[in-house]
Amino acid sequence: MTSSTSRAVAPKGRGRRPGGADTRAAILEAARRSFAAKGYDKASMRGIAREAGVDPALVHHYFEGGKAALFVETLDVPVNPTQLIDHLLTGDVDRLGWRIVDTFLTVWEPAERRDALVALVRSSMTSEEAARMLREFLGREVFGRVAASTGVPDPQLRGALAASQVLGLVVARYVVRLPALVDATREELVERLGPVLQHHLVDRPTTPE
Repeated sequence: MTSSTSRAVAPKGRGRRPGGADTRAAILEAARRSFAAKGYDKASMRGIAREAGVDPALVHHYFEGGKAALFVETLDVPVNPTQLIDHLLTGDVDRLGWRIVDTFLTVWEPAERRDALVALVRSSMTSEEAARMLREFLGREVFGRVAASTGVPDPQLRGALAASQVLGLVVARYVVRLPALVDATREELVERLGPVLQHHLVDRPTTPE
């Protein structure tokens, strides 16, 4: 009788695992480290489970969408795109390029956020799914909207050019870790790259006479 009762109530036990919040947090932390170190394709659910010290079934229990769903949650984008756009468009348009560089470096410089950024960039190089996420966030939600707001022609091209500058900085500073860029201060990078983004997003082409 006892074993029959245990079998009858067992399915309910699978719906909610004890220590859920702590276990889920441990999985997310392990996933962040794994994606940052290996990229999207080489990180595995089984490897993440092993690093988190849990059964692989638990990872699938908390993240039913599989590795893609887990990856999205590990991105931990620290600001809402709409809030980011509002911040970027606040102030003088003549300093927009400088403000973009300063904002992105301020958002991503903290070490606890940097791993998510590195994971996203690494994964975009090996996974079309991750590349699509990056394109949509930077191209459509950020730079495309910023360029469109300035009223210049070809806003999508301009936004893509600006995004390429920021992505290039991310790769060189955080992934490849070029020494001069790693050692540069935020202020130096803002002053160097600000005019470049300003040219892409705001400056109108001169018409030959």
